[in-house]
Amino acid sequence: MPFHMALDDVVSEIKYAAEQTAAGILSDADKDVAAIMAEADKEISAMKEKEDKKLAESVERLKRQELSSAELESKKIVLAKKKEILGRAFDETLAALENASAEDKLQMYKKMVASGKAVIGNPKVYVPAGCAATAADLGVSEVIPSEKITAGVILENDDGSLQVDMQYRTILQSVWDREMKTLSDILFG
Repeated sequence: MPFHMALDDVVSEIKYAAEQTAAGILSDADKDVAAIMAEADKEISAMKEKEDKKLAESVERLKRQELSSAELESKKIVLAKKKEILGRAFDETLAALENASAEDKLQMYKKMVASGKAVIGNPKVYVPAGCAATAADLGVSEVIPSEKITAGVILENDDGSLQVDMQYRTILQSVWDREMKTLSDILFG
């Protein structure tokens, strides 16, 4: 039996060595799997961090775009309202000038003609239809009523080659255009 026992011992030893080798291989495999999993977790974490950063940047960019768009829309609304207010002020100023009393208009027309004589020495003057001003009132050669004029005067030389437009609308528009920036700054800061 000693041979059988010796064989049993060899088998046991081989079996034990195989189990140890298998255990070592399994242990190494477990370490490799753990290392691979750790590396995968690290890569996944880095990818997630990168994607989270991209998402945050995209969200921030969209917020900035939305804010910028909202600010632009707000500025458009404010500018439209300013334009409306200024337009209303222009119309109200023009209406006040056009609706002044006949005496106030006559005084203004006299000043306009006096000023216009620096350009045209002895003008004929176009006035609004229904205006009672005479050539003597204005100190001119002729007064011609015109349906085309609502308020103000137009001075013209004898041959019609030179005109000075002093209609209220023309004068107001000229002043308005020249002073619009200053007026806007004063009214709206």
